[in-house]
Amino acid sequence: MKAWLVSILLVVVAFGFVLGDCRSTAANRIVLWHAYRGAEEQALLELTARYEAQTGTTVEVLAVPFLAYASKLSSAIERDQGPDVFIDAHERLGSYRDDGLVVHADAAFPKDDNERYDAIATKVARDDEGVAWGVPFALKGVALILNTSLVEGAPDSIESLVKSRNDGAYPLAYEAESAYVHAPWLHAFGGSMLGPNDAYGFTGEPARKSVLFARSLVSSGLVPASADGALVKQLFESGKAAAIIGGPGLVSELPKGLPLRVMPLPRMHAAASAPEPFLTVELLFLAPRSVARPEVSAFARFLASDESARTRVRAQVVANAATWKGAEAIAPHLRAFHDAALASRPMSTRTAMRATWEPVEQAIRSAMRAPNIDTASLDAILVESARRFESSKPKTTSASKARGFTAVAVTLFAAALVAYRSSRPRFWSGLRASAGAYAYVMHAAIAVFVLVVLPLIAGAVTSFFSGPRNHMTYAGIGNYVDILTARGGPLLGYGSFYRTLLVTIVWTIANVTLHVTIGLALALLLSRPLLRLRGLYRTLLIVPWAVPSYVTALAYKGMFHQQFGAVNALLRKCGAEPVSWFSHFSTAFAANVATNVWLGFPFMMVVILGALTNVPKDVLEAADVDGATSWQRFRHVTLPLLLPQLAPAIVLGAVWTFNMFNVVFLVSGGEPDNQTDILVSEAYRWAFTRHAQYGYAAAYAVLIFGILWLTSRLSRRWQTEVA
Repeated sequence: MKAWLVSILLVVVAFGFVLGDCRSTAANRIVLWHAYRGAEEQALLELTARYEAQTGTTVEVLAVPFLAYASKLSSAIERDQGPDVFIDAHERLGSYRDDGLVVHADAAFPKDDNERYDAIATKVARDDEGVAWGVPFALKGVALILNTSLVEGAPDSIESLVKSRNDGAYPLAYEAESAYVHAPWLHAFGGSMLGPNDAYGFTGEPARKSVLFARSLVSSGLVPASADGALVKQLFESGKAAAIIGGPGLVSELPKGLPLRVMPLPRMHAAASAPEPFLTVELLFLAPRSVARPEVSAFARFLASDESARTRVRAQVVANAATWKGAEAIAPHLRAFHDAALASRPMSTRTAMRATWEPVEQAIRSAMRAPNIDTASLDAILVESARRFESSKPKTTSASKARGFTAVAVTLFAAALVAYRSSRPRFWSGLRASAGAYAYVMHAAIAVFVLVVLPLIAGAVTSFFSGPRNHMTYAGIGNYVDILTARGGPLLGYGSFYRTLLVTIVWTIANVTLHVTIGLALALLLSRPLLRLRGLYRTLLIVPWAVPSYVTALAYKGMFHQQFGAVNALLRKCGAEPVSWFSHFSTAFAANVATNVWLGFPFMMVVILGALTNVPKDVLEAADVDGATSWQRFRHVTLPLLLPQLAPAIVLGAVWTFNMFNVVFLVSGGEPDNQTDILVSEAYRWAFTRHAQYGYAAAYAVLIFGILWLTSRLSRRWQTEVA
């Protein structure tokens, strides 16, 4: 007992020394976080090296993947770790302020510096009282990118561009179902995604006209349908698209020497106003740990200075106005992006803005994919998207009512637990008798408690609160009541827990059945002693399992694309009509299942191959002597001997499939209309796209855990019976 206690104390002391050393050296360095890549990252590293040489201050630069940027920031800064300065988009300022992740930046961006930056950048960096919350750094937005070998001159309107076909190439390619790229049409018709007082704005005449305009481009074959960013880039590179809509990051990824020209989006004959893309202003934010460190503000001023901008302008659209007025040799496409940025609309910093993306994109997809649509049906789609936005808002529950519900639930649970434990008196006596043995596994138990049990407890506690992070209010079991009552709507309606649970169960049964069936068939084939090259076949069949699931999922998503996918290409070769795989539940569900079966059958095959080696040969020989056929020998001898070893693999495969987030999220994305979402992907949407309701998502996670726990308990009985 003393040995493991001493080991734990030594680990704690060592960790204390390491932590103390990190904190002691923190004052001698500045930590900078960013999400740049390529030329932008190289320019930033060049500037930090220059600053270190000039001041002697150590600058630690960390590149964080964009998709994980916000979550890593919040978890690090809340623990007084992470960056002193970080670069991020201005539209996240609202949530960062609410969460206490940023502080005033007046020392780094005094009012005397306003004239140094573009007015549009200065406006978003300061609040209504003129307080600076960041230092303007760079501008990001979209513009029209032309292939000058296919388009002569500058089109004076979108309509004139799309009417000029060029040798089979699309006149224009863009992500037609993306709310971000659709926004210019909406703004041109006088609309907005988010209205005053956080009201949903994608309704009424502006939204209707913008959708009909985009639908006309796609339905007439002038713009490819269901195109994502990768497909748009591929079409432009291969000369199959004369023009695309994209940002400076897309241009930097295009092949060198490709003849192109960048210009602001041209006007639309159908709208009175010019298209206004969304504008993102990247700011240098100061973390709370930098408040008492003037050298951090000085470093931020250096990065955003005019001198530094002359270095960065080689790779990005800087926010420094003087840089664009000078005589520097700036790439023409960057000047064009800067002109387009000045004519753009800064994205709202309100936290409700994030919750508009999902219902807006669902409305756009529904309208674009409908075979026929009229004003009434389009209005119904827009009204439904507004209803979904409103229904996703956090519901308020009075504290007294929440405490009452919770007290009743906890009392019932405690009574059931006491009754269950009292029926098993040997549990406690066995626990006391094994106390000495537990001392030898205490280190593992502590690791499991910290890494597994504590997160489960934290999630369970979070499920009793509602609202966005850092502003949660106690809701008791209100989240569970809302989930189990379908938020007052139909039990099998849109977003219902029961509907998603039904899809998840069907998804799990279909996949596990195919995993076992295909794995068993291949294992029986590979176990034949006369089969040649068995080792090669085994290696090849394990490859799907070895490849990362997200790589396979993205590959299958491309294969099932309606226009350019390999599956539809094969159907055309066979004389069949191409299928819009993600427009219907059955086909989208089939695409998800096909992807997951490809990923899952090797595991079952390997397990069954191992189990087949344990089948006694004398039993099989006895069956042969008795005159049993191959099927009878398999049915009555081999299969019963396999089941005890196969049962744990089936249970494990069912748990994996039940929570297979990657495939559903990356292949169908829940399409159509979130109908193919499973419980874990639905929980993700509540946490990250619907007003950031972490408590509601945590309640989903607890229910998922409860379902899997109950299923595992029932499966133990089944495994006992099988054995």
